[in-house]
Amino acid sequence: MNLRRSYLVGIVLVALSAVLSALAYPEMPAEMATRWGASGEVNGQTPKLVALSLLPGLSALLLGAFAVLPRIDPLGENVAQFREQYDTFVVLMLAFLAYLNLVVVAANAGYEFEIAQALAPAIGTLYYYVGVLSAHAERNWFVGIRTPWTISSDEVWERTHERVAPLFKLAGVVAVFAALVPAYAELLLAAPVAGVALYATVYSFFEYRRVGA
Repeated sequence: MNLRRSYLVGIVLVALSAVLSALAYPEMPAEMATRWGASGEVNGQTPKLVALSLLPGLSALLLGAFAVLPRIDPLGENVAQFREQYDTFVVLMLAFLAYLNLVVVAANAGYEFEIAQALAPAIGTLYYYVGVLSAHAERNWFVGIRTPWTISSDEVWERTHERVAPLFKLAGVVAVFAALVPAYAELLLAAPVAGVALYATVYSFFEYRRVGA
């Protein structure tokens, strides 16, 4: 996916999310449900102007940030080596936020469904692609497993990302499976990716010591 097309898609996704919020505004309650507990009960509400502005606004900010980061990264030339995967991740992240906005609007419009089940496939897809991105990412300051030890050594960076790439993909598969077992959905969505992050941190430390970087 080339740069111009990917960011055009990103702009369209942000615009669609903003249009959805604008169209939904008159129909939404003054206080919108924005947080749900493990059993699906509402445990947090937000004024509708804030709730409907938050995700489109966040999407716009992220799109701008993702466009700028490779230009200000001291290792920006490395980002160019996996720019296709980077740009695809940007689109997937913005698509996820647009979908999340849709889920929040639908839930507040009275449609009944399990929030965790609705989000599980989208979260799983995002986790899986983080695995794809990890397999291609070169050392940089903003994307990937950025610990003091990976940032300090190309070899540690490469070995750590080789290890965690399939684990992130596995976490994505587990997250999708969470849609089938709503009683354990939150655990299946959070625990695997948290475990991968912890493993990556510990592994990079010991790998750095092993290679004597």
